[in-house]
Amino acid sequence: MLLIAVGVTLAATVAAWLSEPAIGPGVANVVVYKRANCSCCHKWVTHLQDSGLVVSVQNVSSTQSIRSKLGVPDELRACHTAQVGNYWVEGHVPADLIHGLLTEQPRDVRGLAVAGMPIGSPGMEGAGAQTYEVMRVTAEGKIELFVERQGATSGL
Repeated sequence: MLLIAVGVTLAATVAAWLSEPAIGPGVANVVVYKRANCSCCHKWVTHLQDSGLVVSVQNVSSTQSIRSKLGVPDELRACHTAQVGNYWVEGHVPADLIHGLLTEQPRDVRGLAVAGMPIGSPGMEGAGAQTYEVMRVTAEGKIELFVERQGATSGL
């Protein structure tokens, strides 16, 4: 009987351990690089935090060097860049897609991007919200449409 109880306890402990996120509590799993005076970047960071992501913000004079280091294509440039584990995120990418990167850990993806600053994307909510594209960059560097989203008129 004792052996069964120990086995059940051990199984429950292992199951709980395996269900924990790979990144522990309090550790930044998203590092955002942005210019200090960018208000939409702050709203996007709040969007990420509200979704449960732990975010660290680095204010920089320019995001170009981090984009180059991470391999973000110039044609996908936006106002901020983030590093999420082994991936990069450029622009106003919705938090649920970032959660998907962390959960699925696709090997054939380098990063996700919302180019420019489309009205209605997270952090850019407002009148005149538009449908916007979230692009995926493959491990080979190919830019592909990942998903289209309808922008929100209000949010944060």
